[in-house]
Order: sequence, then structure tokens, then C-alpha cells
Amino acid sequence: MTGTPANLQVQLRQRPTGVPGDDCWNVLEVATREPADGEFLVRNRYISVDPAMRGWINEGRSYVEPVAVGEVMRAGAVGEVVQSRNDQFPEGCCVSGLFGVQRYALSDGKGVIRVDPGLAPLPVYLATLGMPGMTAYFGLLEVGAAKEGETVVVSAAAGAVGQVVGQIAKIKGCRTVGIAGGPEKCAWVTGELGFDACIDYRNADLRAGLREHCPRGIDVYFDNVGGDILDIALTRLAMHARVVICGAISQYNNMQAMKGPANYMSLLVHRARMEGFVVFDYAKRYGEAAQALAGWMQDGSLKTRIDEAAGLETFPATFRKLFSGENFGKLVIAV
Repeated sequence: MTGTPANLQVQLRQRPTGVPGDDCWNVLEVATREPADGEFLVRNRYISVDPAMRGWINEGRSYVEPVAVGEVMRAGAVGEVVQSRNDQFPEGCCVSGLFGVQRYALSDGKGVIRVDPGLAPLPVYLATLGMPGMTAYFGLLEVGAAKEGETVVVSAAAGAVGQVVGQIAKIKGCRTVGIAGGPEKCAWVTGELGFDACIDYRNADLRAGLREHCPRGIDVYFDNVGGDILDIALTRLAMHARVVICGAISQYNNMQAMKGPANYMSLLVHRARMEGFVVFDYAKRYGEAAQALAGWMQDGSLKTRIDEAAGLETFPATFRKLFSGENFGKLVIAV
């Protein structure tokens, strides 16, 4: 590749109040410079769209610095190196990293890993072999300490993280119950992914469903949504249960204060614990997780569903799909 191609970017225009509207973003074309010594230029092929991105555009204290107004929206991406002055990342190799919502990205290699499109399709490196898979692996097995014979319940079971959590739980010999919105998602969770049950929180009584499918209580509750669903799950805890706080997507766009759990005393009664975690804390062990996840994928016990949108200009609308529950599996944008 010769010359410097024009780059299409999605930049944060203003911080949102509630669900991020189109007016929160600028989609514009900018110039791209050539790589300096030690750098390389990536042509992004797929952009990851994740619930965590909603927190990244809030101003305030968090586990990472917020995206600044005027900056390219932070996002994981996977693509191909098209220009390189870095021997570790030669032209033609495929890489994954936090390249942002843009067509091209310059990198010095920090936090970037090479990926093999011959082993798995590129979007899978943003899903089961990427941050969602790592989140599921360490959240369930390290924070949740799930053990054979226990009952594991996971909310947003048809989402990027939830689909992996439930399948790992089954692989480890657990009884697995999902919570999802709509009969199609629930049917896929039980029929395709092999969960023991899935409760449709939109069309069924969640309390009754948990009583039916978790008669001995919940040993591990993996929470992706927060709010009322977390509160109800807390009423069904087994003795010494573990509640894994991964996310709270039902609360991210609240116009008022975030709703906390009213039933937290169940933790005391059942000698249970509730623990939040951030997957980046396990970065030094990603190789361990990737090896296990790839092995399960190879033997057919771990499946991945990708929900793909097309074109960077669709980012504002695609991002909102996360909060309406429209996405089915891991949400990505093909660039």
C-alpha cells in the first residue's frame, strides 16, 4: 500500500443524557499520516460494539479515563496491517486491539495481539476469543468460582458475554439457567447453546421461573443487567452463593440515580458475597483463557453467534441496539 488513505472516524461530539442520540456523534473523514518508526497502520475490518462503551462516554471516575469530547470513540477492533515500520507487526498480518471506531488506526503495538483468521473468523476475535470471552471465563470461574453440580444463572443470556458464560457453565458440569428477552432468544439459548432452561423476563414471571428452575437456589448469579432482575435474583440465593457483577445495562441510561439492590440483606442471610470485576485485571492470563476457549470451540462444545451491522456510519443506531435488546449475540460493525 502506498500513500496515506483517507480515514472515516466516529468522534464523540457531546456527552449523552439518557440513551445516546445521533447528536452525540460526529462521523467525518480525516487525513491519515504514515507510520513513524515502531508504528503500523491497521485497516479495521470489524468494530466491536459493547455495553461498556456507554460508561466510557460518561464524565466521572471509572476504571478507565472517559473518552474526551472530540476524540475517536474507543472500541475494540480487528483488522489487517497495511503499512508497517514495526518488525513485530509486518504488513499483511491480522491484529486485534483498541483501535477505535474508525476505518484506519495507527498503533505502536501496545495492547495489540496478532490473530489468525485461519483458526477462526475475524469477528470471533471480538467475541468468544476476545473481551467477551475473557470476561465470561474469568468472571464465572475465578470471581464466581463455579463448581460441578452447582446452579448458575446468567442474565442477558443471549448476549455477547452471557452466551459464553452459560456454555462454560455447562462444560463445567453446572445446571445452567438463562434470563433473556423474548421467546426466540430463549429458544436459541436452550436449543442451540444447551442451557437447561431460559426464562423470558418480558413475557413470564421471573420470580416464579427462578423458583421453578432453581429449586435449591442459585449458587452463582452472573449479572449483566442490574436493576429489578438483580433484585429478584438476590431473593433466590443458595447458601454461600456468589453474585458476579459484570454489568448493569438496564441502568446505564437512567436519567435519575442508578437503582441499587433492595434485597442485599439476602447476602447476609445466605452468607453470600457480591463482587464486581473488570476483565482488564486478568490481562496477564488472557493466554490461558484463549487456549481453553479455543479448545472448546474446536471440539464443538462452545458456539458463537455474531450480530453484524454494516458501515461505520451505522454506529449511532447500532450502538442503541444494545439498550433496546435488539442485538442477538455479539454485536459488531463490518467496516
